[in-house]
Amino acid sequence: MNIEPVRSDKIYQTLLTLPNAARDAYFREHLLHPFKQKFWQQQIPFEAKQPHGFDAMMLLGWVHRMPQELGDADRDAIVAISDDTLWQQCEETLARSLSLFTRAGITLEITHYRFTILIGKTESRVLQLGNGYSGDGGIPGYIMLSLIPNPYTLSRLPAAIAHESSHNVRFQHIKWQPEKTNLADWIISEGLAESLTEHLFGAEYLGAWVTATNTTQLQTLKPVFHEKLALTGMQKMMPYLYGDEIAALQGQEPVGLPYAAGYACGYHLVQHYLKKTGQNIVQATITPTADILAATTDFWH
Repeated sequence: MNIEPVRSDKIYQTLLTLPNAARDAYFREHLLHPFKQKFWQQQIPFEAKQPHGFDAMMLLGWVHRMPQELGDADRDAIVAISDDTLWQQCEETLARSLSLFTRAGITLEITHYRFTILIGKTESRVLQLGNGYSGDGGIPGYIMLSLIPNPYTLSRLPAAIAHESSHNVRFQHIKWQPEKTNLADWIISEGLAESLTEHLFGAEYLGAWVTATNTTQLQTLKPVFHEKLALTGMQKMMPYLYGDEIAALQGQEPVGLPYAAGYACGYHLVQHYLKKTGQNIVQATITPTADILAATTDFWH
């Protein structure tokens, strides 16, 4: 197994020395190119054919500081993610997470894993709601972490790596199929990822996407999710996973849910499954959605 950190800090440092006209190409070649296959699998163009067309750069620009925006005010943020120990901790966490599965005899078809850390925009509401950090690990072999650098978010990056490693493993065994993957699949995958984070780091490292919803709220949300478990289609499912505020930011219709309600519902569903069945989080991560639902019919009442 090979784990490759893509050292964004060094790329950001170089960008500050380049003229604006050269920055996008350098960023695309040195930071995005190692993740080109990830974007291809997500059907996101790596580089738009038309000026200002949708592509990976435009997508990242909604949440992240982009090459031509970088200036002296970003030096502290770049320094904050330049600590070799931070990158080593993330690499060791990814190795530790993946080894939980290989030691249990679970085959991983992906043998090369890349991760990087991107500097987010302080004004990004998506990052603000997540207490300043988030991750993207839905395509096996690739993990991107996003944060507004400060002592709190930097301390959470290894936990975010653990969360995304769960997705990296599950989606090697439970394939994402756009026309068939449903809301139950999605909330369970998020619940499994947070449960792995808790297993490795403790409940204090659960993300805001779980802790923002208390148990009283959860009881009122269960019927909503139970009714929609078979829902398919990314655009239709996203408001149920992320909640109304993010849905509105993405131009979607609100469905009457608070921030990241789907994450919270999925986490508590998976916790119920683990306690009821005695299954461990490693085996549960590759357990089909239908099996988890069949064992947890009492969760919804």
